[in-house]
Amino acid sequence: MIKNSKSDSYAAAGVDITAGYRAVELMKSHIAKTTTPGVMGAIGGFGGLFELDLEGMTHPVLVSGTDGVGTKLKLAFLMDKHDTIGIDCVAMCVNDIICGGAKPLFFLDYIACGKNVPERIEQIVAGVCEGCVQSGAALIGGETAEMPGFYPVDEYDLAGYTTGVVDKDAIIDNEKMAAGDIVIALPSSGVHSNGFSLVRKVFGIDDSKVDLVALKAPNAELGGKSLGETLLTPTKIYVKPVLELIKQVDVKGISHITGGGFYENIPRSIPDGLGAKIVKKAVKVLPIFKLIADVGNISEHDMFNTFNMGVGMSIVVAPQDANRAIEILKANGEDAYIIGEIVKSDEKVQLV
Repeated sequence: MIKNSKSDSYAAAGVDITAGYRAVELMKSHIAKTTTPGVMGAIGGFGGLFELDLEGMTHPVLVSGTDGVGTKLKLAFLMDKHDTIGIDCVAMCVNDIICGGAKPLFFLDYIACGKNVPERIEQIVAGVCEGCVQSGAALIGGETAEMPGFYPVDEYDLAGYTTGVVDKDAIIDNEKMAAGDIVIALPSSGVHSNGFSLVRKVFGIDDSKVDLVALKAPNAELGGKSLGETLLTPTKIYVKPVLELIKQVDVKGISHITGGGFYENIPRSIPDGLGAKIVKKAVKVLPIFKLIADVGNISEHDMFNTFNMGVGMSIVVAPQDANRAIEILKANGEDAYIIGEIVKSDEKVQLV
């Protein structure tokens, strides 16, 4: 804790710098769990230091990604549950860079809040650290900004940034993709961190209107879990299973299924002249998506164009590698399965 640093005038304006020091002390034990061999120095400097180990690489390329959690945060505020939302923040970044074959090295977070409540900041960062542990990235820095008058006292925003590395010859760039290749699905854990503006509208989740009792009540359609608990389920992090797959199989394309669903994200890993033919009946749609569609009277097209529908990531491999890929993914905790194939087409995604 920094001594003799206290401003009564700043506190009168709504910013308690001592709360910031307290929050840092509380989060240190969580951050320590993310330490990897490349970390240099401790949290608290003006920049995070990381020493690159490039052994075995001939032409290393750095890959970076940044993202936030979005309006899923509204659910965290309403449920007063802040210890998993950080996993979403990490996941949205690391799942993106793994699509190019990059191994995440480190992560930085940014929290902006109306009032710095150290115990709440600790919970948020604990989630970030858990996401870093799951992805093998070190949390080497961040920022907590107390902004009274800009954010309500009980609200905050959360964003993050990650950098990874991949050998240039190992970058997954879809150049080898061909008609007949197989599309494999990696199941999602739920809605992940996309489409929550629509989710909130469908279920009437608004600060002034929400029925907290109903939000927290067990729901038979969701396997006994409450709607709030189901929606707050953190985004699955796919880094370690996918890195293991890349070591053993020639992966031709990877898509992280985020906002825009199948129609926007699957095409991002497919070259011109080819498209993905996805068999709708093969997709293992999670109950939460069926509930959203029914309650909101949302068309099938709009559901697949907004949500992941139970598929958090798609991977393309050659036909002869499909069974082996699924075996490797299952051995690493992913219940992977085939949902379609690559075809010659100017239509990037066909759901049949």
